Amino acid sequence: NMKLGGLGPDYETIKEKKEKLKLQKEYARQINEYNMKNITVVQRLPARPQVPSVSRQKALEYAKKIPRPKTFITRPSEQEVKGVLPQAQTGTSLPQIPSLESLWSRHEREKEIVAAFKSLHI
Repeated sequence: NMKLGGLGPDYETIKEKKEKLKLQKEYARQINEYNMKNITVVQRLPARPQVPSVSRQKALEYAKKIPRPKTFITRPSEQEVKGVLPQAQTGTSLPQIPSLESLWSRHEREKEIVAAFKSLHI
């Protein structure tokens, strides 16, 4: 009367494993409940008393006494200038606009300068 292995599932070992897993889950649930009841509130560390730092106070006083940098009057941007062109009054002339040729020559000179810098740094 010896039972050898078969092709189907072994229901007895499956039931044993299922029962074991059920007992583990029950035990974990009980431990969790016990811990939730007996948790003591963790005491937080008391906050440090607010002692004003001497060096910080000195730094703040120094910052109040140093002179502030002077602000420069900014020129209006070109777009703003274009938007508000001065009206030509009788007898006054408008400021000269640089010609396209002078701008082109300036562009060429600056290109040469940039090329010279690039050749020096390579």
